[in-house]
Amino acid sequence: MTAESNYVKIIRDNLVVVFETPLEKLAQLMPAQKEADSLLFSAFGQTCRIEAGGITLDDMAPTDVLGILISLYARHAKPGDCIAEPFTAFKGFPDSMPYAGAFATHTQQILVPYVAKLKTKQAEISRALDGQPAPADIGGDFAIVVYPLPKIALCYIFYDADEDFPASVTCLYSHNANDFMPIDGLADVGEYTSKAIIALIAPKPVFKSA
Repeated sequence: MTAESNYVKIIRDNLVVVFETPLEKLAQLMPAQKEADSLLFSAFGQTCRIEAGGITLDDMAPTDVLGILISLYARHAKPGDCIAEPFTAFKGFPDSMPYAGAFATHTQQILVPYVAKLKTKQAEISRALDGQPAPADIGGDFAIVVYPLPKIALCYIFYDADEDFPASVTCLYSHNANDFMPIDGLADVGEYTSKAIIALIAPKPVFKSA
């Protein structure tokens, strides 16, 4: 079985569990807009449609990790709101240690070469990823809060390069993000949000897994 077909199987298996819950209830839990036999919401800056037969993002079916993340989010839909503050470091979540190194590399360090350009594109990134103003006391030279999924917020804190230090990036999660996604998936949410941000300022295919 190829990696792609394995991803598709995982997505379908997750959707079988998802649609054991009535559509009206799912729409409230995720939250999403119910349209006929499907649910619509924003995911990673794209229009996402979930139905029993599959998932589409901007009318294309994701067959990689992105599709798995969306199906996991739907599978773990539960009551409760996103509690953004205090924002939490990834390593602050239980059982995050095995994924901490990859998180630092694929979510934070991947953005470092783009810090200067990101500073000029904050408004565009915010519009595309359902952003909102970062807390005034969050620190850094500038910061962006985005929502890759309706109940999961990420706060990116950027530090400009200067004479003494190179540019750097810190990514924090909404305080209860782990209520709505398993920890391994939560690490991938960071990675794919960072890739979505890069795609906005340097468009190219970044979602395909290596």
